[in-house]
Amino acid sequence: MILFLFKPMEIKQHVFKEVPLFTISNFTMHELDQKGLVTLMNGSKAARFTDRYTVEEMDYTDNSKEYMANMKANSGVYKNEVVHLNGEILYVREDGLTFETQKAVYNKKTAIATADGDFVLYRGANRVTGEKLKYNNSLEKIESKNVNAIYKFEESKR
Repeated sequence: MILFLFKPMEIKQHVFKEVPLFTISNFTMHELDQKGLVTLMNGSKAARFTDRYTVEEMDYTDNSKEYMANMKANSGVYKNEVVHLNGEILYVREDGLTFETQKAVYNKKTAIATADGDFVLYRGANRVTGEKLKYNNSLEKIESKNVNAIYKFEESKR
């Protein structure tokens, strides 16, 4: 009888959404040290949280190693000197080495870029396709799986 007269109480639960510390639009961030420009990052929109930056239309340049590297992506997250890139990624090193993929991670401390999926890597007429790219910018070393390469040999000029 009690169940017919009284309805159970409905308790609403509120889910708290993380709120950014600040957001900015159409920005350019410069990181400088005694030698000059170390990092350049710009994008169409960014949000700063306590532990990371999220960026739309990310354009990130690392000038802290021997070769300057530029990465562009639809979006990215910068946290603890690691950049997580998503969507239409274009990685270009100043000597012309370029790769394209859809998802990648770049560790600024180690200068290692990894792509977890299909990629196309090229320099000039040389072209490599494969899966799971690991590229060390400092050592100029590349590791990959399921590689298919088109390489143009140059004749020795004696």
